[in-house]
Amino acid sequence: MDADWMIDVLADLKKFARHNQFLELAEQLDDTMMVAATEIRRNKVRDVCRARGHEGKTGDAH
Repeated sequence: MDADWMIDVLADLKKFARHNQFLELAEQLDDTMMVAATEIRRNKVRDVCRARGHEGKTGDAH
């Protein structure tokens, strides 16, 4: 299942927070979006590596 939808949900929450003057929450959600994007990307790279038979190997992604 593709997890990119989480970024959209977090963006909507951040927009709501800013609109309602929850500025610290909006900042935290921005950080959370960065963490989510990093983990989503990492999982996609892992899945590609598994599909190519490189499971368990570390290093730069192709």
